[in-house]
Amino acid sequence: MIKNVVIADDSALARMFIRRCLEIAGLGDANFIEASDGSEAISCMKKVKADLLVTDLTMPNMNGIELMRKISMSPRLSGTPVLVVTSAGNAEQRKELLELGATRIISKPVSPPVLIDALQEVNRILHGSGGEEDSEPQSSFSPLLPNGVGFVTPSDAD
Repeated sequence: MIKNVVIADDSALARMFIRRCLEIAGLGDANFIEASDGSEAISCMKKVKADLLVTDLTMPNMNGIELMRKISMSPRLSGTPVLVVTSAGNAEQRKELLELGATRIISKPVSPPVLIDALQEVNRILHGSGGEEDSEPQSSFSPLLPNGVGFVTPSDAD
């Protein structure tokens, strides 16, 4: 279960939007910790065990790539699932982020359906994929809006 989420972005509006999307995607009961840059995110993650980090790439002081490098070098933090949110990024940068341990790279604008899909992947990481056919899904969230309306994700459309 995802209890503590660190959101790192230098824009307060972007942090608020990501938080709201995560709440809609099923993390309404999570504790959200906001950081305005990578240095602040590391500091928060040392104080509170983060179950998930959502980070932007372009931030002052310590950008998202530097943050990912620090996390990958820390035995305590290296297993933390990381969603990287970016409006830019080339194939080489995406490859580097994945090598540094990014769980998923999400293009802006962020939306609840995209986060639902990413959170399912995070949930598999946190609870182990198991691989057993008879095991029940470990999902602790529902892809429904508070009014009960569901989202159609790309995997649902197939």
